[in-house]
Amino acid sequence: MNKLTIVLSLAILLFSCKKMNNDDWEILFNGKDLNDWTVKIHHHDLGDNYANTFRVNEGKIQVNYDDYDGFNERYGHLFYNKPFSSYHLKFEYKFTDQWLEDAPGYTYRNSGIMFHSQDPRTILKDQDWPISVEYQMLAEEKEGALRPTGNMCSPGTEVIYNGEMDPRHCINSSSKTYKWNVWVKGDLIVYKDSLVIHKVNGEEVLRYTKPQIGGGVANRFDPSIKTDGKLLTGGYIGLQSEGQGIEFKEIKIRVLD
Repeated sequence: MNKLTIVLSLAILLFSCKKMNNDDWEILFNGKDLNDWTVKIHHHDLGDNYANTFRVNEGKIQVNYDDYDGFNERYGHLFYNKPFSSYHLKFEYKFTDQWLEDAPGYTYRNSGIMFHSQDPRTILKDQDWPISVEYQMLAEEKEGALRPTGNMCSPGTEVIYNGEMDPRHCINSSSKTYKWNVWVKGDLIVYKDSLVIHKVNGEEVLRYTKPQIGGGVANRFDPSIKTDGKLLTGGYIGLQSEGQGIEFKEIKIRVLD
């Protein structure tokens, strides 16, 4: 084997290894415990998983309100302990039949995954929503009424949609409406502060650009954290609890160059 052949073989091997590494998926939930996650619930200190809101049940992360005596605006989030910037996140979700009737009406068959979120350690005890962007999940509320899933909501943030800054807190996707008791596959593809793509069951349903700090909805935050106009190039991923029971599984991520 001559030197040129050896060099070419090594180059091909290195390229193959790089490609293989780029295709690697990191499992975020091991199906056994929440050791890699941190809870933050409104009115409670960081790490206080009030009434065991977030729990592992038969290999799934479950939002469960069995031990609640009332919702009392306990909007909660379960954050993965590591921030991400450019990535492809995959997950599956299904609502349960549990809903706290003293929660706001809009929370019925409604949940979400927050991303590009502020560090959960900077969320104040009485701050209701993290400054973040949300992949919102909805299910059918009334028979025959359209209620798409894979939408975008923006607590303390703003995005560019169709080339313009969109003033709406939530932007609906083009997805169909799903029943509450079926598993739905979600994909979230994020390229730092340039492009975000939402998919539902493999189909693209929404895209927007330039996620940034701004707007309202989030309350009682540390003013030094909310720098309006600052582009969001990365942040934390959090699963939401807001009065509606839901389950998550098959949560994995692939970091993009």
